[in-house]
Amino acid sequence: MSRILGRGNKKTELALLRLLRKLRITGWRRHVRMKGNPDFVFRKKQVVVLVDGCFWHGCPRHGHFPRTNRAFWTKKIRRNRERDKRTSAALREKGWTVLRIWEHELARKNEAKLERRIRAVF
Repeated sequence: MSRILGRGNKKTELALLRLLRKLRITGWRRHVRMKGNPDFVFRKKQVVVLVDGCFWHGCPRHGHFPRTNRAFWTKKIRRNRERDKRTSAALREKGWTVLRIWEHELARKNEAKLERRIRAVF
């Protein structure tokens, strides 16, 4: 199990990047070293955007626990969710606005709703 690694979230980051460009939202930085490793950081506006994978972060709609080694995966995903809550709280304490986006929200069929969420922050 320890050899199972995430493959990154390049596909989801690129989908969000496409949407930000479509909305003409600029000023982001990627790969900024700060708590939570946010996917996009808007320093001037003090906004961080984190894209959470449905499996790894336990999406209430699409997340699931594998049938094999269920105890391991249940514990792992719960720890991820707890870490996400702590990270968001710590960033908010420092004055950042935190926008968490689920992987499934980046699907084209959900784009209009996500656009409204993003515009509400910017």
